[in-house]
Amino acid sequence: MKLYIDGDAFPNLLKPIVTKQIERLKLETFVVSNKPIKVGNSRHIHYLIVQAGADEADKKIVEMVEKNDLVITADIPLADHVISQSAHAIDHRGELYTKENIKQYLAIRNLMAEIRDSGEMTKGPKAFSSKDEESFANQLNAFLEKQKG
Repeated sequence: MKLYIDGDAFPNLLKPIVTKQIERLKLETFVVSNKPIKVGNSRHIHYLIVQAGADEADKKIVEMVEKNDLVITADIPLADHVISQSAHAIDHRGELYTKENIKQYLAIRNLMAEIRDSGEMTKGPKAFSSKDEESFANQLNAFLEKQKG
């Protein structure tokens, strides 16, 4: 199993959590972004910078990901592509996307985009909190332990 991080919007609070797991499990990791992003110091982390442009990092991750790999992303369409390739996705707040729930998340995302496109003002996502950080750490640890076992 390899780990892929959609680096363009990766919260700084999560970097030490992920780096600790990468080192603990010697997990080959690819941080994909369109600008330099530093997640941590590890010989297991590879940084890939793609050309600027919408979804370029996502396209690279989809191209590279294989069955049972894990992708950390808040991008629901990317998570959908990853899951369709029999890989796994976790978002920054600790939500594990699955075949059972991804279409619902995608539908909600698309509905909200339609509402915004119609000119309606909507609230953005709530601020990232320490509770989100804890949920992410717990979900990542549980997922990795399950894969290891």
